[in-house]
Amino acid sequence: MTKFLNSSIPQSPNHQILSPNHQITKFSHQITHFPLVALVGPTAVGKTTLSLRLAKEICAEIISVDSVQVFRGLDIGTAKPGLEEQKQVPHHLIDVADPNEPFDAADFVRKALGIIRSMTLSGKVPLLVGGSGLYLRSLLEGLAPCPGRDPMVREMLRKVSANQGERALYDLLVGADPEAACRLHPNDTFRIIRALEVYHQTGEPMSIWQKRHKRTPGQRLVCTKIGLVRPRKELYERIDSRVGAMLDAGFLEEVKILLNKGYSHHLKPLQSLGYRHIIRFLKGEMSFDEAVSQLRRDTRRYAKRQITWFRADPEIRWYHPDALMSLRRIWHG
Repeated sequence: MTKFLNSSIPQSPNHQILSPNHQITKFSHQITHFPLVALVGPTAVGKTTLSLRLAKEICAEIISVDSVQVFRGLDIGTAKPGLEEQKQVPHHLIDVADPNEPFDAADFVRKALGIIRSMTLSGKVPLLVGGSGLYLRSLLEGLAPCPGRDPMVREMLRKVSANQGERALYDLLVGADPEAACRLHPNDTFRIIRALEVYHQTGEPMSIWQKRHKRTPGQRLVCTKIGLVRPRKELYERIDSRVGAMLDAGFLEEVKILLNKGYSHHLKPLQSLGYRHIIRFLKGEMSFDEAVSQLRRDTRRYAKRQITWFRADPEIRWYHPDALMSLRRIWHG
């Protein structure tokens, strides 16, 4: 069955954002078979609402491409689709691990490929939705053949972090792999440890492994990529509103429940955006107002990094979400 993107969708170049009232331009993106479809963009841009509508149009099921929504109990802080939204369209790779279970890009790729195979056999379209660029790239392009986890190296690095602070690990990475350090936030302890682990095991920076893998011809999954983006002021206002809505919905209580269950605040998911801010407030390291202010600031910075990551992919076609939602059909055939 041949399908194609609605020819009346307004399309933007890589560095231009279309407003909903932009003059509609026509294009035909013919697809001889239905590939994977990815809907990506920064946090709070509006992916969830649009993904539900698109999934219904193309008879798709949603595969979450979010490195934190995989963890059970982390709901409000990750803006995880609610039960009602999950009833409308089946969702996958949400709530598949406990917060103290290891889960990385390799785990995501392995599980996602199995789900995609199953969906393809049942005639469903896999709709990849999320903002974790590394997970999406790893799925579509494959993982660099780096060595696996080394518990002894990880324990050594965790001791460095415990004794000298998280910044010490980041400083080590700056010396070992400055390119990777530029891409990672100093608080992203999990990925910093992984990059240092690879360097310790092989003597080569992870960035070199990734470049070598990218140059190696191999199997690539066919994927139509749709990017959502808004003007900066509009996006930042939505981020501020989302933070307020999360707090109103009980985000503080959600973090307390996780800690009361015995989960360490050092765990990867509890060091993620939002959770680490609330934990610092609960530990008395900052006031509530300071925690909220820093959460809003860091979310805006995270959104900016997401946009930078996805803008580097020339295959993504960018749209303002309202421009797509205003159409009678986003996709037709």
